[in-house]
Amino acid sequence: MEIAKLAFLETYALEENAGIMGAILVTDADTKPLEFRVTAPIKPTSFQKTLYGDVLLEHILVELISVPLLNAINEQVDLIIVKDPFFLGANNKQGIRVVRVYNEEDGQSRASSKPEALTFSANGSGKTLLETSKKFETELAAIKDQINKLAEHRNFLEPFERLKLACEQVHQQKSIE
Repeated sequence: MEIAKLAFLETYALEENAGIMGAILVTDADTKPLEFRVTAPIKPTSFQKTLYGDVLLEHILVELISVPLLNAINEQVDLIIVKDPFFLGANNKQGIRVVRVYNEEDGQSRASSKPEALTFSANGSGKTLLETSKKFETELAAIKDQINKLAEHRNFLEPFERLKLACEQVHQQKSIE
């Protein structure tokens, strides 16, 4: 499996309970941007919070953020990188592999039974791990090798910082208008 195009999928929580935005950044293997998409802020009502209960955040991240963003992008991506374990639910909604990169102390999600250790460290110390859902678990070792190769020349998690800043800028721009 050769990874030519990556997508970084992230959320941005707005201040003062103004909702949550989702964003996707599609890059080439060198993490140069090819495409960027963002959702409008999603703010569940108190009635939705009551009806959805504990599954509300997962519903928002999978059904209202990841699926619409993945359907909106024009680029064909080989791999989707996430930090939030709820995004792994998108693996059941479409065919592009979604993997989560996280620090050992963040803890494993319920989606995967066998995480793979990456050779780089996300925070400078401790192990950085990779997991996916059961659907793509057999491909995780090959994906890990590709990510490790890409991370030799790039700060592999830096695009998440770009996404956060881009969401802040989009939100500020809309607030001014």
